[in-house]
Amino acid sequence: MSATRSDLRDAAVAVGVAAILLFDGLSGPQRPATGYALLVIGGLALAVRGRYPVAVLVVCGLCAVGYRAAGFEVFAVAYLVAVYSAVRAGHRLTTVVISLVVLVGLPGAALLSGAEGAGAAVNQARGVLEFAWLIAAGAAGEALRQAERWADEAERTREEIALRRAGEERLHLARELHDSLTHQISVIKVHAEAVVHLAQRRGEQVPEALVAIRDAGREASRELRATLEALRDDDSAPPRGLAHVPDLVRQAQTVGLEATLTVEGRRLDLPAAVDRTAYRIVQESLTNVTRHAAAATASVRIGYQPDAVSIRVDDDGRAEPGLTPVPGIGLLGMRERVTALGGRLRAEARDEGGFTVHAVLPVERTP
Repeated sequence: MSATRSDLRDAAVAVGVAAILLFDGLSGPQRPATGYALLVIGGLALAVRGRYPVAVLVVCGLCAVGYRAAGFEVFAVAYLVAVYSAVRAGHRLTTVVISLVVLVGLPGAALLSGAEGAGAAVNQARGVLEFAWLIAAGAAGEALRQAERWADEAERTREEIALRRAGEERLHLARELHDSLTHQISVIKVHAEAVVHLAQRRGEQVPEALVAIRDAGREASRELRATLEALRDDDSAPPRGLAHVPDLVRQAQTVGLEATLTVEGRRLDLPAAVDRTAYRIVQESLTNVTRHAAAATASVRIGYQPDAVSIRVDDDGRAEPGLTPVPGIGLLGMRERVTALGGRLRAEARDEGGFTVHAVLPVERTP
């Protein structure tokens, strides 16, 4: 869109300059038709000055020398615009060399025209004025080029500062999580493992709740470590995805929930964001079932489609039909993750009782 606007602006400038040159030429004595053609060509060439600044500079310079040789005493407006555009594009040395050639050629072209001059003093004054305008056009182009460069540099600096602050904030958050949670989770896991180990050595029956606490501590430790590594931009440990859903199902079974897993369709190589989001949906759904639903059974269904993957978790808990769930942090987080990927999420009570979470995540396929 910006390129189109720039092209339209250059075309408008070219038409305007060509009209000015032609009007100036027609206001003087009658000259050869070739000179009028060069006036128009020199102006219209500016339409592509943004894409081919050096070529346009050469064309405008040749046209200026050509219509001066044809006897036209027309001010080289088109060439000044071409000089401005070439310098703005960064072709300073090339512009200087071509301009020196044009400045040398203009007086010679005027002599070849055979037209009666206005006098040596007037011609000298005209040459000084053209040289001054030439310097002004080049200075304007250089000033704008420097301003754009400084603006780009300032933008890059702002982005670098923002990225550095975001990185510092992630590291700060990682340190806070490490200091506040890692120790407590480690204590819980160590104590649970110690009690289970002692009970097994004594040949005693280990309570299922204690085994569930031990396994939950291990899983929480792994999840926290993965979260800290992500916050620190550490890619040494890959994030968890749908391949780890069977672990979630087995963990739910250890707390007495009759959980099942069904996979439909041919497994796809999912993008990392989709794979991670799908895993988090199953994890959060099963966590809610074990904590709040008072359910006896839960089913997890993963369906692979050519352009999407669906995740559905149903339970037979105490949610009643028509009951509007109060969205907690977990449900809000799921909805935000799904929405960010352009998917859709349905979380509501089932008609036959219990609760369902159904998410569909689009998958962009690379041909």
